[in-house]
Amino acid sequence: MQILASDVPRAIAAAVSMASVLGLQVDSAIPVHVSNRLALRLLPSETLARVASSRHEAAAFEIELATQLARANSPVAGLDPRVAPRVYERDGFAITFWTYYEPQTGRVLAPAAYADSLSRLHAGMRQIDVSTPHFTDRVREAQELVASPSRTPQLSNTHRSLLLDTFSISMREISGRSAREQVLHGEPHPGNVLNTEDGPLFIDLETCCRGPVEFDLAHVPEEVSRLYPNADQSLLQGFRVLVLAMVTAWRFDPEDQLPSRSQAARELLAALAAGPPYPALGAITGLK
Repeated sequence: MQILASDVPRAIAAAVSMASVLGLQVDSAIPVHVSNRLALRLLPSETLARVASSRHEAAAFEIELATQLARANSPVAGLDPRVAPRVYERDGFAITFWTYYEPQTGRVLAPAAYADSLSRLHAGMRQIDVSTPHFTDRVREAQELVASPSRTPQLSNTHRSLLLDTFSISMREISGRSAREQVLHGEPHPGNVLNTEDGPLFIDLETCCRGPVEFDLAHVPEEVSRLYPNADQSLLQGFRVLVLAMVTAWRFDPEDQLPSRSQAARELLAALAAGPPYPALGAITGLK
């Protein structure tokens, strides 16, 4: 359930109020990111509050996952240790509190560090016990979105057919391969990696699913996937086109709040229509 722009002032007030109840000093709340959830930097306590609609069911799952991964020494953003690790409810919003990390704006995230951190994240995910959807469940959600003209009214019939054909062909090719499966991040693209002084840390764990690591690798820049150890490059190419189709579907969801949504949609459709070799997501300007 998305947070609407009209709900943002109430969401900020709820987060500030809840933080104060928990003993965190808050003089100002600075929006860091707005999508399906609102991320707020609370000062001077230096905590990150993530606010979602109370009907957003993934917050508790993300808390449990982050807790287990921290125990496995995985490179993930941590919860705020000053408050109990749980979901707090206030005024119709679900609020969680995380450690705030100052962005390293003057330092580029090196592909080798990115690939190493993703490999370590996957190693930690192999150690945890958590029930997740399969990646095919997420594919099915995207297919259903595309197949419904009422849910994606801006998608032309030509492009709707292109996407549905792409889903069918790529899934047929992928399902014919035998690959080891494990718990995955689900969307480890650059927007979900913090470049901190302690190294790359992954955020937004709500998209976790199960499948081959190549599904995750299809979300990262090509120079990163090339450095990931023992990746099946042929399988990765199949996942690249599948993920391009999935992300295209999300961009045509009327509730999508990506600022450059229209530009991204045009570039994604052009890449799919052009055919192979398909670009990595990082090459799509509208997604940066």
